[in-house]
Amino acid sequence: MKKIVSAIAAISIISTSLLAADAKTNAISNNAVAKAEQQAQQNQGNQIIKEAVEAIKYTQEALMYLNSNNPKKALEALKNAAGQLAVVLNTPNPPYLLPVDMQVVAYQFQGKLEDIKKMAREAKKLVEENRFPQARAILNTLRDEIVIKTINLPLATYPAAVNLAIKYINEGKIKEAKEVLQMALSTLVEVDTIIPIPLVKAQALVAKAAEIVKKDKKEAIKYLEEAKYQLKLAEVLGYTSKSSTTYKMLREEIDKLEKEIKANHKTGGLFEELLQKLKEFKEKAITHISK
Repeated sequence: MKKIVSAIAAISIISTSLLAADAKTNAISNNAVAKAEQQAQQNQGNQIIKEAVEAIKYTQEALMYLNSNNPKKALEALKNAAGQLAVVLNTPNPPYLLPVDMQVVAYQFQGKLEDIKKMAREAKKLVEENRFPQARAILNTLRDEIVIKTINLPLATYPAAVNLAIKYINEGKIKEAKEVLQMALSTLVEVDTIIPIPLVKAQALVAKAAEIVKKDKKEAIKYLEEAKYQLKLAEVLGYTSKSSTTYKMLREEIDKLEKEIKANHKTGGLFEELLQKLKEFKEKAITHISK
């Protein structure tokens, strides 16, 4: 009886230890995602061009004044819009798209690798049966990514539309001015920047393993194992990279690193090389989609 109790106690200790390790791994992954979201918001927020935001505001005001039969006020608003855009046009190498608004949204996949394969088969079957709404509902869950949605003013066309509306108002062509402004406001471009979350997690896990490997080799290997899993998850979810490095190569690099850790060899250089490859791979896996 005493042996059984001791065995149960030992199992309990092992289970608690495993849960603690998993909790640590999850904490590192979750913190990496939160940090990536925060960084995305900060970067995009810094890129928003206030003159472009003001130009849109004045354009909307002008349209409102035209609808209220007040062309004088509309003309004043449009001249203000043109002035704001002139500031941007006179800067060296102005961007083609001027960011005026942004939103950061994270979609985290909660299932496992086998769930992805099962859901993919189901979605494929639904597509073959032309049941597109149901297939779309499944495919929308097969994503693990941070999406940065940016609304942009197209500098190549928007200023010309504002100037044309001014011309029409001066000529008394109010209807034409309204149409031009409505068209200009409809030409705002949405660009979605997609950052694969598993790659963010893998990079953070390897960095943490490098940090603790001298103190706790077993824990470091656990983080590396989870990093490999995240790489496999990214691959199965279909995230690709323009890097010359491949998922297979990255996993092999981690396997090599684990062997060196178990053999008590120095791993500083290997960690640096792997982290550099992961960083490059992640950056080249980020995609930009215009809508």
